[in-house]
Order: sequence, then C-alpha cells, then structure tokens
Amino acid sequence: MIFKFLLVSFCIVHLSSSRHRSLSNRLASYRNERRNSLSSLASSFSSSDASIPTWSGGQFEWPCETTKLLYKNGGNFNKKNIIATRGAMYKEHAYLALPRFKSGVPATLARVSTHPKDGSSKLEPFPCWALQEEGNCNALQSVIDVFLDPYNILWVLDTGIVNSLESPVRTCSPKVVAINLETGKMVKTVQLKSLADDISRLQYVIADYGQDGRVFIYVTDAANNAILVYDVSFGGGYRVTLPDDMAFGGQKRDILYPVLLRLPDATTALVFSYFGSSRMFSIPCSYLQSGCANGKIEDRGKKPGKMIIIGTDNGSAMFFRYEGKTEIYRWDALTSFCSENFQKVSNGDEYGCSLAMHVFPDYEINGMRILAANFPDFIKGTVGCGVDHSLSVM
Repeated sequence: MIFKFLLVSFCIVHLSSSRHRSLSNRLASYRNERRNSLSSLASSFSSSDASIPTWSGGQFEWPCETTKLLYKNGGNFNKKNIIATRGAMYKEHAYLALPRFKSGVPATLARVSTHPKDGSSKLEPFPCWALQEEGNCNALQSVIDVFLDPYNILWVLDTGIVNSLESPVRTCSPKVVAINLETGKMVKTVQLKSLADDISRLQYVIADYGQDGRVFIYVTDAANNAILVYDVSFGGGYRVTLPDDMAFGGQKRDILYPVLLRLPDATTALVFSYFGSSRMFSIPCSYLQSGCANGKIEDRGKKPGKMIIIGTDNGSAMFFRYEGKTEIYRWDALTSFCSENFQKVSNGDEYGCSLAMHVFPDYEINGMRILAANFPDFIKGTVGCGVDHSLSVM
C-alpha cells in the first residue's frame, strides 16, 4: 500500500500585543511550576509507581497484517534497523525520533504509550502513517531530534537524509516541523535550505521564546561550526558561526551538543560543546535572537572527560554521562562548571547492555524519564532480533 498525503503548513498566528506583555510572566510562572514540580521528586515519587515501557526493535501498531507484509516484502521494514534516539513526554505518551540511519525504517516519528492497553508497548506512527512516506518531501524523511516547548508544540528536526549509516541519500531538503500535541495537527513547517548547505550536519533542535513573545528555533550544524537561528514569528533566519577554537582539543567537528537552560530571572541560555572538545560554553539566548553573538560566548570551564550531554530538567540543570560509562550526572548551571558540582543521579547499569540516550521530564509522574537503547550494538549490527529500548524513571 502506497500512502499519498499532502501536508498543509499553517502559519503560526502572531501573538497579540496583550500576549506579548504577559508572555514573560507566564513563562516565568511555567518555569517556577516545573522547577518546583521536579524538586519534589525525591520526597513524593518512587520509580516503582510508574509504568516502564520496554520494546525490542520496531514493534509497530500496524493498520493491518497485510500492510506489515507489504512493507516487509518491499524491503521497507527491518526491525533490526530501528532505534529511538530522542524523546519527549506529553501526558501518557513518549514521542520518539526514529532516524532513518539504515534502510527498513517504516516510520521516523512515533509515539509509545506508558499505559498500553494490552500490556505490550508498540510504536504508533505520529501524526499518522501518511506522513512517514520516504521520498515525499511533504512528509517526514529522517527525524533526528524532537523538542517539546512550554505550549505543548513538538518541534521536529528532519534532516532529509536517509540511510545515513549505509549509503546516504538526500531525498529532501532539511526542515523543522511543528506539531501541536493537543490537537495532533501540524502548525508550521520551517524550511532550512537557505541556512544549511551540502556539507551541513544538522543534529539538534531547540525552540525558545523571546521576551517580546517571538518564537525562535536553534539548530546545531556541527560540520559548519554554527548554530542556525530562525525567527518563526517573523519568518527569517541566519547562521551564527562559532569561533574556530570551539573545538579546543577535538580532532574534528563531531557532535555539537546544545541544551536550553531556563534561569530564575526568566531568561534562557544555551549551553553547548562539541563531543571532542575539552571545554564547555554558554551564551544568553537574547544574543542569539538579536544576531549579536560575537564576543558573547562564555567559556564555562574544562570538561573532566568526553561528555555525552543527554538532556535537561527544563530548568537550570543538564544531564550527561561520560564516554563508555553508564552513570548519569546532573549539573546545575547556576553553579560553577567543575566536578565538585556534578551530582551522580543514576548508576545507569539497570538497562543491561543499553545506554542512556536522552533524559527528559515526565510531568504526569513528577519525574524524569530515561530513554535507553543498546546503541553500540546497533552501530555494529549485532542487535539480534532488534534494539532493546526502555523508558525508565530516574
């Protein structure tokens, strides 16, 4: 069965002047509410209270068995080639990025319920099967990251490149798609073709709101040592090129990790670092939004080792682990960047051969979810029947 569907992109309505005036207060209230919610985790929540979804490979919710057979026989479904790398929680569902690193990935954006009806966790293509069609530029090609903003808009980064770990093919231009999770409707498509180039390696997306109510997205371009900034409200963007010394000791521009931190004064800051870099950096987002980033980047300090940044608590704290290690650490950006302020929050050894891929809040349970998968085995092609996944609680 071949699905054909035409996406209709709706422009986000510009915020009214009254909303502009109140947005800062509402965002500050949101941040305080979320921070207080998560700070009570230790006293009010036990991991045994929550459902822990687990699944192996691509356990999809198929429309029918015939559809599954058509995908499989056509080479469009290989459960060994499916891995979830990033996620976001909204109510009782985790929304997952399933990059098309290899062939045989029928859906690149899906959700999984934390309370499955039959007790078996299955992936449901989101928003629907029709938007997963490879080669259709009105659909999703390869979702590499997802980000949930304070207004329950899911921002989806689609690189437009499939089979990137086998024989890379650019099927479409890169884009960011915004989906309202309350309605399941697409509300915006941002084309990145004018900001990216042929060597761009887009990896992460973050959505942010300015003090005047404007919506911005930041996309890291590791290959070009840049952060792409797009003003969604006004419809224009630019590339912020980072200083050449950002790599500091790195052999190459590998993975450019960013996290958005929300500070007590209702401002935001972007903390970022290359995987191979020996330093951690940050910049107030107001400078990114104004396009005046020169000289505004702060060197936060030396990293004790190679860090894999895996998430944030939607407040001032970020989570990370060290290369080849399972332990998860928390650092509050309100403190200095040094080992004394790195708090171990999980041993990470309860996932078997899996490693933490992403850590993100789950406000339904007043806790943090850990998306874990055996990524090293996936890269080596030794996953057996499929990649083992879990959505445990920290």
